[in-house]
Amino acid sequence: MNPLLRAVLRLFAAPRIDMRQDYAKVRRLQRQLAARPIPRFRSLDRQIMSADGEHQIPVRVFSPKERRREDVLLFFHGGGWVTGDIESYTPACATMADLTGCVVASVDYRLAPEHPFPAGLEDCARVARLLLEDPQRAGISDPRRIVLVGDSAGGNLAAVLSLMLRDEGGPVPSRQILLYPVTHWDHDPETSPFASVRRHGSEYRLTDTEVQDYMELYVPDRERRQDPLVAPLMATDLSAQPETLLITAELDLLCDEGEAFGAALAEAGSHAEVHRVDGALHGFITLPRFARPLREAYQHIDAFLERTSPT
Repeated sequence: MNPLLRAVLRLFAAPRIDMRQDYAKVRRLQRQLAARPIPRFRSLDRQIMSADGEHQIPVRVFSPKERRREDVLLFFHGGGWVTGDIESYTPACATMADLTGCVVASVDYRLAPEHPFPAGLEDCARVARLLLEDPQRAGISDPRRIVLVGDSAGGNLAAVLSLMLRDEGGPVPSRQILLYPVTHWDHDPETSPFASVRRHGSEYRLTDTEVQDYMELYVPDRERRQDPLVAPLMATDLSAQPETLLITAELDLLCDEGEAFGAALAEAGSHAEVHRVDGALHGFITLPRFARPLREAYQHIDAFLERTSPT
């Protein structure tokens, strides 16, 4: 990469904060940033009761300006399982609906540390099961039209959920789109098996320290972090998974583990397309619509949805 461009991108490095202490401040800041003026969009808020009947799971449904596809994108937001919500991701979901021509349903799953693993995963699974078993809830008749989508920690939840649903023997989504997902449990530059952790873990948008903080808050029990329901790359069986589009960011410490997960899916006989967005930082799906990484990613997403559309 051009040294000048690399230096400029370093200006966008995440502030050095202790996520274990400051996650509440980060949540407030995210909501404030999301409140900036955005293009008009149509949304509808729903509430789904949890499986145990103890709490509601908010879901915000976004309609595109022009609906070009019958697909419904079931979206799980990023934020390290600790930050992010349907408010802070509203601009990104409105963009997703318009650029794909699909309805987008964003799930406001419970967050750690108040609700550690597997609480957030259980919320996502509850919504996915209901829609896959009765797609009429989403206004469609074919469950193959439901596509799991997630970025970062949300990409992790989507990948893990596909494994869960397969093992349960119930309906499994036919497609998933994973954006720079977390797929491994170790992000210590001294011990991680991935070079991108050492190459990009201290300079750019997401740091190795931040990811390790997120993991400690999400899964306090260190022994459980190698569970495939936390780190899907640790799964011994990745067969019978949805057709997968996996998009990584070149300057992201998660780049190598995301691509390794795509390769593992393919090796297990599951179809996986992997695309790396050159010069991109972690979290680019939340950039303005004119940003090159976002536009490039949506070119791949659009082509994937078109190619894999049920007949």
